[in-house]
Amino acid sequence: MPAMRTSTNSRSVVVILACVGILAAITTIAQRYAFSTLALDREAISSWVHGAGLYAYRAPVSHLGTAMSPPAALVMTPAAFLPIAVAGWLVALAGVAALGLALIVAIGPIAERYGRRTWPVVLAAGALALTLEPVRATLGLGTLDLLVFGLITADIVALRRCSALRGLGIGLATALTGSAAFFVAYLLISRQRRAALTATGTALAAALISLLIAPDETRAWFVEVLWRIDRAGPIDATTNQSLAGVLARLYDASSTPVLLWMSFAVLLTAVGMVRARAAHTDGNEVAAFALVGLTAAIAGPVSGTQELIWVLPAMLVLGDVAAGCRRSRRARFTVAAVLLYLLFVLAPMWSLSGPFAANSFALALILLVNAMPWRDLTGS
Repeated sequence: MPAMRTSTNSRSVVVILACVGILAAITTIAQRYAFSTLALDREAISSWVHGAGLYAYRAPVSHLGTAMSPPAALVMTPAAFLPIAVAGWLVALAGVAALGLALIVAIGPIAERYGRRTWPVVLAAGALALTLEPVRATLGLGTLDLLVFGLITADIVALRRCSALRGLGIGLATALTGSAAFFVAYLLISRQRRAALTATGTALAAALISLLIAPDETRAWFVEVLWRIDRAGPIDATTNQSLAGVLARLYDASSTPVLLWMSFAVLLTAVGMVRARAAHTDGNEVAAFALVGLTAAIAGPVSGTQELIWVLPAMLVLGDVAAGCRRSRRARFTVAAVLLYLLFVLAPMWSLSGPFAANSFALALILLVNAMPWRDLTGS
């Protein structure tokens, strides 16, 4: 009994310290980013609620408009009636919760393979994840990217258990952000047709609901806004770490060379999807989802640093490979995982000049899509 009480007390102390650390991290991150994207979205929603169009709003200084889909705007509508600090903290805490659940899904089987308890590994991984630029940016800007990440990752559990709900998370994520449609395509390519059908039906149902509630905004989104890729900011901005952003910066232009971008984007998409299907065949669904997420980020027209969250499961996959391979190869994969982590912690585009620093995240994504290894789990 004393030993059990000591274990419970130790766990309580760890949980309290973790909560304090999360609050401190959000406070520090919020001071840097000031929930700026949430502030813009909040003003756009407020303008819409008071009779103006959701997509008619322009920020006074930047003249940017919101890039939210109508379902995402409906989800975020309560934020228009809350102070920006309160809304930002609620979104950030929801994002941390989604991140924690996603880490449990991704790390649980890995910890079991090596005979480790899940929760200490998840806490350690969560602490490291909070230092990554994609996580920092998501929490600081006040976006829904971690919630989207959590919804998609939840489908890994559904697919593992052959649940009737498999595809639901991806469908909801697709309704919130169009880039999640890459995961619907992956389900089709990997012949998970029932999950693909559920995802498609869920996304269409969400679009229908938004059409009934906000018909003008929904029509504007599908007819005009969805195709204006520079609505959320200039294509050549350093924050855009997609292939389109890389090409725009290399050509020193405000727009990307469309034919060149489309050609390489299609090639990268094909490579990423083929490799994701191979990972699925090998029973490694975490690696497959990571590859699809990385492919969506690099091939899409605009991918802010907050949308590169799929480097996190990629790091976990690299760590799993390093732990499970022969000693002669272990050092190589360990170094790769550490370097990838340091790159996304240091975020050299903010402190260094030159094309390599400005495009460092995008180059890492291209390398991962083409060369990320994974463990074959079919024999596990």
